[in-house]
Amino acid sequence: MTDEEICSVLRRYKQGSISEREAAAFLGKSSVEEMGFAEIDHARERRQGFPEVIYGEGKTGEQVLAIMESLAEKSAGSVMATRVSAEKAAFVREKRPEARYDDVSRILYIERSVARDPERMILILSAGTSDIPVAEEARLTAHLCGNTVRVHYDCGVAGIHRLFAHKADIDAARVIIVVAGMEGALASVVGGLTDKPVIAVPTSVGYGAAFHGVTALLAMLSSCAAGVSVVNIDNGFGAGVLASKINHLC
Repeated sequence: MTDEEICSVLRRYKQGSISEREAAAFLGKSSVEEMGFAEIDHARERRQGFPEVIYGEGKTGEQVLAIMESLAEKSAGSVMATRVSAEKAAFVREKRPEARYDDVSRILYIERSVARDPERMILILSAGTSDIPVAEEARLTAHLCGNTVRVHYDCGVAGIHRLFAHKADIDAARVIIVVAGMEGALASVVGGLTDKPVIAVPTSVGYGAAFHGVTALLAMLSSCAAGVSVVNIDNGFGAGVLASKINHLC
């Protein structure tokens, strides 16, 4: 249940329009909705500031639709599903035309309006063009979580002068997400240029010795630049959520 629903029950009890037992029954209701194939955590938005997010891989179009409809009905924030195929997205959008699909990040979402502070900016940098799908997953996630987001793509260490051209945005950002495959060196470089937290996202982009992102992951974990944290390979969503939590701290 949302904060507004709780406040409404308390007001009604205070005004005498419902009994103490009725108020207790409402407040004691489980916030978990059992759907047979899923248990929807409707209290997550109140606990964490954002509704439960659907992981689309492995779910049918019907399952994604059912969960999205439930979340859309009982949540105030934007509703999103990650790693959704174009076919599943088309199925959902046929039933819920207000849902939008980003085919680069593969995120299906219903966006609710939210105030964004332009002074609290998350910056996303990608080493190469091939890293953009993961970077876009981070960007759209952070955007839907209520943040001002700016991006600069294809500014990796192979042409490091491209990165320095964005120094003003690096200085202005409150949090920086760095997305890189191959050897993953960009995160360490950025970490040495800023006093802001850097979230490194290794991608599975690279030739054989890149080991599908493991090389970039180990390089980022071994970074000598202070203040660099690392999420899982290709986990743009996790980086976007973490950057949002940091950005919303007072």
